[in-house]
Amino acid sequence: MALKIAFLASPAPVAQTARAALIGRYGNCAPEDAGVIVALGGDGFMLQTLHATQHLPAPVYGMNRGTIGFLMNEYNESDLPARLDVAQEEVINPLSMTAQDQAGTMHRALAINEVSLLRAGPQAAKLRITVDDRLRLQELVCDGALVATPAGSTAYNYSAHGPILPIGSDVLALTAVAAFRPRRWRGALLPKTAKVRFDVLEPDKRPVMAEGDSVSFADIDWVEIRSEPSIAHRILFDPGHGLEERLIAEQFS
Repeated sequence: MALKIAFLASPAPVAQTARAALIGRYGNCAPEDAGVIVALGGDGFMLQTLHATQHLPAPVYGMNRGTIGFLMNEYNESDLPARLDVAQEEVINPLSMTAQDQAGTMHRALAINEVSLLRAGPQAAKLRITVDDRLRLQELVCDGALVATPAGSTAYNYSAHGPILPIGSDVLALTAVAAFRPRRWRGALLPKTAKVRFDVLEPDKRPVMAEGDSVSFADIDWVEIRSEPSIAHRILFDPGHGLEERLIAEQFS
């Protein structure tokens, strides 16, 4: 029996053209009926696809029709069923973010890459950091801070000089963005089971926004972040080009 494939594409013309060509060659079905979901676009669209299909059993195989494509495989229309048959699976858990704004409204979101707090005004943010209900840093003056998963460690985290985390390392990266005080503090490595809480100090004078995979909330009072083991995203990669290999190779590029 032929493998049922659902082709999803970003709005970019190059991705839509690729989707039409692949459907003409291999057919198409609804994601709910698919054995594999193929996402055509860049890393942003891959994250959207993973969030939108997290309730479905089918893994997601990405092909790069975007800009970066760190989570994507090389685009090739030929022999797709054979490529899917030998693809290697990586399983990643997202972060769960719970935030309260200054009006007392609660917000929740899931983030595959990272949860970040960023200053939303002209002055630096002031954050207090607690890990597993134990105060770890009384005051961090910075442009922001983030908690990243291994899958997201080469994204914003890496740009902020955070560490690259191998897949399966069971750790999270807590990274400061342009830290002013303590000036030399770059962050910490935490166990995957850790609960991280940021309290915003002087929120009226120094407003802060929180963001998880492009879902943002303004005027935040506090944020709690933890890994969500009940959700497992299955991503397929061509042999020899899996996420673990890419994370290692990135450190030697």
